[in-house]
Amino acid sequence: MSIIEKAASRIDHKREAAPASPVEISVPIAAPVAHTPIIVAAAAAAASHAAPAPVVARAVPAAVPVPAPVEMPVIAPAPAAEPAAAPRKQSTRKVELDLNRMREMGMVTAAGGRTLLVEDFRIIKRPLIKRAFAEHTPGTPPGNLIMITSSLPGEGKTYCAINLAMSIAMELDHTVLLIDADVARPSVLRTLGLPAQRGLMDILLDDKLELADVMLRTNVDTLSILPAGTSTPRATELLASQTMSTFVYEIANRYPDRIVIFDSPPLLLTSEAHVLATHMGQIVLVVESETTTQHAVKESLRQLEGCTNVNLIYNKTREFPGIEETYDYHYG
Repeated sequence: MSIIEKAASRIDHKREAAPASPVEISVPIAAPVAHTPIIVAAAAAAASHAAPAPVVARAVPAAVPVPAPVEMPVIAPAPAAEPAAAPRKQSTRKVELDLNRMREMGMVTAAGGRTLLVEDFRIIKRPLIKRAFAEHTPGTPPGNLIMITSSLPGEGKTYCAINLAMSIAMELDHTVLLIDADVARPSVLRTLGLPAQRGLMDILLDDKLELADVMLRTNVDTLSILPAGTSTPRATELLASQTMSTFVYEIANRYPDRIVIFDSPPLLLTSEAHVLATHMGQIVLVVESETTTQHAVKESLRQLEGCTNVNLIYNKTREFPGIEETYDYHYG
């Protein structure tokens, strides 16, 4: 045996004689974020002829980049549901009628007592109210739209319109809307001592305006007023427009107990009155006693041909001179 073989034989003999001992091996693994050590038992072969020795593997944190935290998508909170739009606030204004002043001017008021004028308008209003709520024939204007007009200025149409409105407002079952449609020379508010305000023409010119924006409530609970509004040279065209037809239909049908009275321009001076008459269910022609000529009355009636329910009021009459203005019934 050579010297080299002898040396190798001694080394192998020592290896066989040496007891097997655990071998500590450091195995780099990807440690969790908390870097908690994990003990893993593994078997390793020492040599082809050596008995297997238990191997203890001790995990140590590896020098590897820690994975970047996953970005979670940010979910924005759902927007709160918008509250339902609140109903449009009605902006109707209230005006105070000076009832004492009206009574002194000889007008109808609820507190004015029983006068000839009050009784006259009670007689005048009764057939108008009856026709206003009679069965409506399809294709004809509603009977609760009443136009008060005259042949010429100064015959008392505004005076009659206000008194008729006040008389109907005294009814228990009806409300009244008085509209100043004499847009060239509006006089309803002036007669009542009120300043000019927006009204009918403004509604027809501005589709954003509603009736409640310009209508005036009064201290007579059953009476409201719609002024003439802004003067415009296009008044005739506006009154003949589809907007006017829609407006008239709305005010005629919105409230079943409402009567609408239009103070119209004179028939023989403007074209607005003739156009307005086409929307009306009833027409009242005021004739001034001892002043209006037969020719003027006939010409006015000719312009109203085709309009149903035309009535006449004989105004400023002095049929009973000397009679007491007030009277009462006595029971004995």
